[in-house]
Amino acid sequence: MPRVAHAGAQQYEPMADAVRAALAAQIADPRPPARRFEKIEERIAYLAWLAEMSERLGNRVGDYAARVEFLKTLDYEATRAGLDRQLMLALIQVESNFRKYAISIAGARGLMQVMPFWTRIIGDGETRHLFSMRTNLRYGAVIMRHYLDIERGDLFMALGRYNGSRGRPPYPDAIHAIWKNRWTYEAKPVAQPVPNPRVG
Repeated sequence: MPRVAHAGAQQYEPMADAVRAALAAQIADPRPPARRFEKIEERIAYLAWLAEMSERLGNRVGDYAARVEFLKTLDYEATRAGLDRQLMLALIQVESNFRKYAISIAGARGLMQVMPFWTRIIGDGETRHLFSMRTNLRYGAVIMRHYLDIERGDLFMALGRYNGSRGRPPYPDAIHAIWKNRWTYEAKPVAQPVPNPRVG
């Protein structure tokens, strides 16, 4: 059953046809959410992140398999959109507290509290799909990237746009506080393999 969330809401803003087409192409990309790693060290670092984030998320998403699927999808969508994974985790906690079926008073839906009008502008028009974990994360990441581009990388202003409170501090401040206190992550150095000594 959908649960009420108390986050704000993105506001509809007219956009150029070229921008709309580019965003729609990002939403429609059918490739599966699977990361590829060129080096074994990159994969080890990814698995270490996955393990630690799963542990931190345990009291909010109890099912282990669902937790891992969520984190893998979040990692893929954040990386694809050029966003910090920890930022996305903080944003989701503030927006929905990791409730997949959350609905705000303004009508925003799902984990990243995406407003239904986005499905008409850059999607297939099916608002019920916003309750799909992967679809919601895809929309949320694409929208956040769009707002960052509009604001020329200004995270404070972009977060305000995401919440429908552009220029006002409470929402960006809340995201930064959660990010710093709950989701800060520093990757541990990966040990380099020691070459085998040559015999003889």
